[in-house]
Amino acid sequence: CVFCGRTDDCPEKYGEKRTYVEYNLTVHYYCLLMSSGIWQRGEEDEGVDGFLITDIRKEVNRAAKLKCNICKKKGASIGCVAPKCKRSYHFPCGIQRECIFQFMEDFRSYCWEHKPVQTFMDKESRGASQCIMCLDLIEHLPAYTVLKTPCCKNAWFHRECLQYQALSAGIFFFRCPVCNNTDKFQKEMLRMGIHIPEKDASWELEENAYQDLLQCYQHCDVKRCLCKKGRDYNEPDSKWEIKRCQYCGSRGTHLACSSVKSWEQNWECVECRSILAKSGKYSKQKKRSLATSKKRHRTTCLLEEPSPKSPRQSSGSQCNFLLQSPKIMCQNNLSPCSHLELPTSNRVSMSLSPLMANRDWSLRQKYLREQRREVCNILKELKTQINTKPTRLNINAENIWNSALKGFRQRSFSPTNTIEINFTNCKNRSKTDTSAASKHHFFKLLMLHLQNSSLFEGSSAKNLSLDFQAVKENLYFEAGKMIAISLVHGGPSPGFFSKTLFDCLVYGPENVKPALEDVADVDVAQTIRTIKYANSLSGLQSTIDDCYEFLGAAGCLRPVTALCDKNMLVDDILIHHVIKRTISPLESFRQGLKTLGVLQKMQLHPDAFSSILCHKPERLSAETICDLFTIHSSSDINKVKGATFWMSYLQDVESGESVVTLEDILLFVTGCSSIPPLGFDPEPTIKFLCIRYPIGNRLLNCLELPRTKTYQQFKNKMELTIRSTLKVEKE
Repeated sequence: CVFCGRTDDCPEKYGEKRTYVEYNLTVHYYCLLMSSGIWQRGEEDEGVDGFLITDIRKEVNRAAKLKCNICKKKGASIGCVAPKCKRSYHFPCGIQRECIFQFMEDFRSYCWEHKPVQTFMDKESRGASQCIMCLDLIEHLPAYTVLKTPCCKNAWFHRECLQYQALSAGIFFFRCPVCNNTDKFQKEMLRMGIHIPEKDASWELEENAYQDLLQCYQHCDVKRCLCKKGRDYNEPDSKWEIKRCQYCGSRGTHLACSSVKSWEQNWECVECRSILAKSGKYSKQKKRSLATSKKRHRTTCLLEEPSPKSPRQSSGSQCNFLLQSPKIMCQNNLSPCSHLELPTSNRVSMSLSPLMANRDWSLRQKYLREQRREVCNILKELKTQINTKPTRLNINAENIWNSALKGFRQRSFSPTNTIEINFTNCKNRSKTDTSAASKHHFFKLLMLHLQNSSLFEGSSAKNLSLDFQAVKENLYFEAGKMIAISLVHGGPSPGFFSKTLFDCLVYGPENVKPALEDVADVDVAQTIRTIKYANSLSGLQSTIDDCYEFLGAAGCLRPVTALCDKNMLVDDILIHHVIKRTISPLESFRQGLKTLGVLQKMQLHPDAFSSILCHKPERLSAETICDLFTIHSSSDINKVKGATFWMSYLQDVESGESVVTLEDILLFVTGCSSIPPLGFDPEPTIKFLCIRYPIGNRLLNCLELPRTKTYQQFKNKMELTIRSTLKVEKE
């Protein structure tokens, strides 16, 4: 070592010994770190951890003139920081003479005379106790080799034991072994010269250190095991798959041995069941599940499909839920029924009369409205993160994706800043527009582009696709980030997620079972249908032979000995094609959705977020628009008269007796053709003023209406103004 002149290689005492052949330089890390006349003037990757080579040579030359007060040799680069103390020494000599080196702040060094000491109470300085680390006896003396924790009364350590523990645990895990105190304990140990490296713990860096913990319990514990291959036999995706107790996880059963119909069905071992029975929780759970099932029979169409953790309804179930594609077909006459703009994977077929279907449709709409109100409150809570600092995005509407991507990736962009939009390709919008209308228009174009991009596949209900170039460019992360920002900043929701994609995001892909409707590839879907509807073993085997290469590449080849094996084969193909194949894009997409805490809220409130991510916005009605606006007027008479004209006009528009639509009215006032999930800020208002024609103030979301004597005058002015304004904007 150029500082101490020793050849010892002892990382625990002197730090890592490093040799730099190109500079003809060898140093102990601690010798370099504690030298009094050198500082880190470079970046971390320059020189030796930021110490420039020229500075190291200058320090070596300076130390060559100083004699060590311990070994009497030249090269003493470390000096005591106590005032008027002129002692200098090498680092190893200082360790030998019990000097204190503080590995913090200015990296101070204290000689044997001025070093800090721990103060002991009179009672503490008597007797002896065990070292918490090595369990050897320690005398309670204020010695260099003995340290006492500041946070516990009777905890004593050898200095050497503590130093080894600090080097192993690192700054993130080094704490008092007795009470787990971190701040107070680390501060005192640093003061007393214990080096705590800024690194992760050694046991965290060891490869496959926790491999044993990943082993799952695989044993059938029921009294009478039906499996001929033994209790330890486990065949996934079959009746001989082992299911663990949902409470303790330390007991298991084959699905067939306990008559468990599917993997999604919960199972409790005898011990846990008896504990629950004694506590009274087991019987309550049974009653609750019975009540829930009865409730489901009464309102079959009100609730969402079961979560991925509960089994899918079979075709013979009492609720008559049948997975169908693209249209809902009533079983009575097999004619198409009206749809609620649901994604394909969510559509079901039920044996209901037209009257019941209309009733369930209205209940469904009511349920979705309640969920959207809930998600609105959640998004308002997330919006509190947004500050007033502006971030300007220059957007080209004709190249929305690239300009948005460039804006979101710029160094100054922060999701918590207020977004301002400048449409660079539009003469009428050449200036930066801070209104919510311009921002909503930007996010609307962005969501429309995402829906039709190569990142997603499917018709109306979309899943993630596998685009290798997009994975390479991290575009799935950016897409998730854009959706999260759109929701919190008042933009529209995507509304095109399939139920499978949403469940993968919320519950995790391992808990989701995809359906045939999730397969967008026509050839793959046809292969699955051929296997699924094979009516003989020979026909099934022939189909497998025809698509042997495809099944082999997908890892779905399995021995087929009976016709019923086709069901497991179909499940394997679906899981591979829809989930496993896109696991990398899915994880990247999830990370993007974590922006501003959106994914966490999705996982806490899945039903609420499903209403905006898996469903298109609710079709506007006169009642919805009426409830949205608050009427302000200087006179009660004007207010009543104006409100009557306003309501009559909305009803005419809804019934088709007007040349404008309800969407046109909302667009005229707010710049948005639909109500965003976050709602409007400020809330839309109406004012009746002495003006000739209506005015839509989009900055305040205020509709200023003229006072007219007759309803026909009011209607004519409304239609003329709205049509003309929107026509000019469109041009």
